[in-house]
Amino acid sequence: MAVRTGDSAPEFDLEVEHRERLRLSDFRGRSNVLLVFHPFAFTPVCEDEARDLQENLGAFRDAGTEIVFVSCDPSPARQAWKRELGVEYTFASDFWPHGAAAKAYGVFNEVNGSPLRGTFLIDHDGTVIWSLVKERDERRTEMVPESLDVLAAAE
Repeated sequence: MAVRTGDSAPEFDLEVEHRERLRLSDFRGRSNVLLVFHPFAFTPVCEDEARDLQENLGAFRDAGTEIVFVSCDPSPARQAWKRELGVEYTFASDFWPHGAAAKAYGVFNEVNGSPLRGTFLIDHDGTVIWSLVKERDERRTEMVPESLDVLAAAE
């Protein structure tokens, strides 16, 4: 079962680049985190979502929120795709142990070995204050406006 609004967010340990790791505890007490799982790099729907997040990056940062965009693709592929898209937020890899973070958040698809489209807005204390999980592979058009609305209401 997926982590839900009101739950304590599970710790994650993701690779950003070779030897660079990112953990939820790195943000505790200093910023909110929008943790965005998606199935695969270099795919059209995932690209649309990545670009939507980039277009709204200023609003997220103004609300004290960092974006972490996650798939099970290896980190070199993640960073190559990030450069290709020209985005400025964090692309992280849940490659090894394969899908550990997606499993902890209850959004790992065992059939194809990738995350479902799971989104978790985590406050600076580590509580999930908004979540959205799409079981079907469809774009999350509500992801940006709804999460920003929750952040605005929390101020």
